[in-house]
Amino acid sequence: MTRTWFITGANRGLGRAFTEAALAHGDHVVGTARDPQTLRDLTQDRLTVLPLDVRDRENVHATVRQAFTVTGALDVIVNNAGYGLVGAAEEFTETQIRDQMDTNFYGAVWVTQAALPRLREQGHGHIVQISTVGAVGSMPLFSMYNAGKWALEGYSGALADELRPFGIAVTIAQLGGFATDWAGSSMKFANANPAYDELRSAVLGTANYPDPQAVPVAADEQPDPEWVDADPAVAAAAVLRLVDMTDPPLRTIIGPGAHQMVAMALDQRRRDYETDPEFTWPA
Repeated sequence: MTRTWFITGANRGLGRAFTEAALAHGDHVVGTARDPQTLRDLTQDRLTVLPLDVRDRENVHATVRQAFTVTGALDVIVNNAGYGLVGAAEEFTETQIRDQMDTNFYGAVWVTQAALPRLREQGHGHIVQISTVGAVGSMPLFSMYNAGKWALEGYSGALADELRPFGIAVTIAQLGGFATDWAGSSMKFANANPAYDELRSAVLGTANYPDPQAVPVAADEQPDPEWVDADPAVAAAAVLRLVDMTDPPLRTIIGPGAHQMVAMALDQRRRDYETDPEFTWPA
């Protein structure tokens, strides 16, 4: 069956991989990006490119309406737009915090709200929330990124129960590490407070945050990593299998090493709860 997708942040990284995989599968795609010119090389008659800044609720509603007008129906909504933010909680400015939440959390909320009336009218649809294994646990220097994804998970869990009677599925895709620009030019950093130099050295391997204006180090000059992030095509293939399911799960783990990361985070939570003598972890 040919489907129609609506994908945010479709111009690069995972969003680009989702877009290319859906098109290769024979589906139609409405791909959105802040700068639609970044998708001009994908000359596909089954691709509609629309400009969209997910932080702007009115713009989101207008763009989703336009997508339904152009396509007639949307079958899969992929809330993918987002970026990484690194820093100690004390270091973030109000602007950095609000922009992170506006993009990574509220953007998904606005797209979902805008699509829901038509999805209910259709009587079907699948909303895929691109999350992370960091929404199961947490990591120093990633507090705001974790916060946005944790918020998305809590929102999506309740949303799934609300929409199930209407034939609309919701899946939270908890992704591990993929070789995208998420940790490159898409990454933003706080201003370093010397009090956290030791923590930065332990987590990042340097007492300073990287200079976003610095010339990237050539691949053959970089030290051998302990692991290699997976090709985004791996995630795209997993999402294609996901939307093919007749009864998709609320949560799915995607990516090499991601299952182990989730297991470690849940084990830490179990050990935290076991310090309470009145709490018994379910068998």
